Amino acid sequence: MPLPKFPQQGGCHCGAVRYELTAPPLGVYNCHCTDCQKISGAAYAMSMPVRTETLVQLSGEVSIFEKVADSGRRVQMVSCAKCGTRMWNVPLSSPEMRTLRPGTLDDFSWAEPVGNIWTKSRMPWIEIDAALVNYEGQPPSREPLYAAWSAKHGEA
Repeated sequence: MPLPKFPQQGGCHCGAVRYELTAPPLGVYNCHCTDCQKISGAAYAMSMPVRTETLVQLSGEVSIFEKVADSGRRVQMVSCAKCGTRMWNVPLSSPEMRTLRPGTLDDFSWAEPVGNIWTKSRMPWIEIDAALVNYEGQPPSREPLYAAWSAKHGEA
């Protein structure tokens, strides 16, 4: 699936918060940590790392919840103040990054994950494709995930 033209827009469920992604993401992967399971209400959450300056909030009010992730790192979780849709995270250890939730984009059909992290806490009925870039826990670096994304989209 080719990447779309940028910018791409997205927002929360109720429409109060809108944002624009002005450049392609660094990658897309699935996170199977227990935090993502609990917060998403699903077996895993999709993550789309982007550079901070490429994610522009256009409208609406957000609320921020700060927590300690399974990795031990502090993360700010940004949600719509009205409907509670979780839209992106701010990893305090990497302020130059945001982790966007691809499902909040108006169209995320192109955002096929290239890997998985925290597979040791995946649900037993989730099959992990061994051909992807996978980590049992917190990866020491996300560079292999980014490289796989770039290779897939001809940006290597």
